[in-house]
Amino acid sequence: MHDHHGNVRLRSGVNQRRLLIALALAASYMFAEIAGGLLTGSLALLADAGHMLSDVVALGMSVVALRIAQRPPTPDRTYGYYRAEILAALIHGVLLVCVSIGIFLEAWDRIGAPHAILGGPMVVVAAGGLVINLIGLRILSKGRHQNLNVRGAWLHVMSDALGSVGAIVAGALIWAFGWTWADPVASVLIGLLIIHSSWALMREAVSVLMEGAPLHIDVQEIERALLAVHGVEAVHDLHVWTIASGMVSLTGHVVVKDGQRQSDLLHRVCDLLARRFHIEHATIQIEPLDFDEPGGVCFT
Repeated sequence: MHDHHGNVRLRSGVNQRRLLIALALAASYMFAEIAGGLLTGSLALLADAGHMLSDVVALGMSVVALRIAQRPPTPDRTYGYYRAEILAALIHGVLLVCVSIGIFLEAWDRIGAPHAILGGPMVVVAAGGLVINLIGLRILSKGRHQNLNVRGAWLHVMSDALGSVGAIVAGALIWAFGWTWADPVASVLIGLLIIHSSWALMREAVSVLMEGAPLHIDVQEIERALLAVHGVEAVHDLHVWTIASGMVSLTGHVVVKDGQRQSDLLHRVCDLLARRFHIEHATIQIEPLDFDEPGGVCFT
């Protein structure tokens, strides 16, 4: 049996360190953006600071979720606590949408009643926030391909970086031309970008919680590949789902042709799943044509 659970825990430890560094960076600059937004009167900066606050909350939640996910399985929770990461990713998406709604409401009020804004200081503060966000993105970049929870944190930081860019552009327009309307407009654009980035995250998290097939796997292709294995007569009750990021599971019933050794067939099937589809956690029930005796079970 492959030590797949051990590999996932090892990656979780690395991702936890990445999240802690990104959390420290976001928290350190959040107060600077709040002060800068109040000083300059910029909604875009305050929106960016509010989003950075959600970053701090989300990153902290991600760290807690990774710690919970590292707990070993128990007799009551045989898969362990890996789904804590998926729940955290879903909450990330919901928080992002809530932040966007708050930005839209405040921007609407600002469009009707423009405020005086200091464009120059606004650009300086937003530029500092962009630097911090770019560092955070660099730290989380590799982990986002391995873990949905880390991807949610990365999206938070990415949206915040886009917010900083929007604030810089709005501040430059206000500084150069006095266009105070650029501040609420930039805030709306930031909100739309946040919603766009959070939608895919929520959709994938819900798919995992509903035990849908992973997006990168074609279940029909797997079935065709299994039917092409020498000695396989039929395949039925094939299920593929994600336990947590990087942990794909499969179960299925394989009907064996007469005269085939079940152990040999089981080895060929498991080798195919691991080599071609990278599925290392599979449970296969082997059934003879007449189904007079129970089949075998394969754990890889």
